[in-house]
Amino acid sequence: MSQSLLYAFIIFALVMFFTPGPNNIMLLSSGLTYGFRRTIPHIAGITIGFAFMVGAVGLGLGTVFLAYPILQSILKYAGAAYLIYLAAVIAFSGPAKPGEASRGPMTFWGAAMFQWINAKGWVIVIGTITAYAAIAQFPLNIAIQTLISLLVGTVSTVVWAFFGTALRPVLTSERLVRAFNILMAILLLASLYPVFMDA
Repeated sequence: MSQSLLYAFIIFALVMFFTPGPNNIMLLSSGLTYGFRRTIPHIAGITIGFAFMVGAVGLGLGTVFLAYPILQSILKYAGAAYLIYLAAVIAFSGPAKPGEASRGPMTFWGAAMFQWINAKGWVIVIGTITAYAAIAQFPLNIAIQTLISLLVGTVSTVVWAFFGTALRPVLTSERLVRAFNILMAILLLASLYPVFMDA
């Protein structure tokens, strides 16, 4: 096993998972709007869904996308459309009120499926599989990459959701929560820039 490559991959994973992107922005907003406990299914969906994606692409699903590039374009634009929808939902979200029916945070399955249309997620997966595949012999390398993605992803998503939850005592008025959510929606839309930049 190449230890230097393993360390390089861990640094890559830390940078990619902890920097702002669609998942982290949505978790920040969900932590503020719904609290940490109600955001747990969203956290689990991201971490497990993304780790599964790394494993699936690493074990051969990626060859399907190479053979049929149109599938990548379909996923890219479907993901962009869904992010625009999510940005609108976040922008119009106010604080959750006790006993009031609300849309609620993203579900486990919704978050897991979102990984397949998340542009930043694809950047991470492609970088993971192509640049760091020599960590070990196949398929041990894929297992290592999947496990590290699961561990780093778990820590990252928990931190972002906790950060959003920690803002709840600070952003106490409905107006402040709405302003914060509008800012998060704008950042979410800004994360689409790379999708259209290389179109």
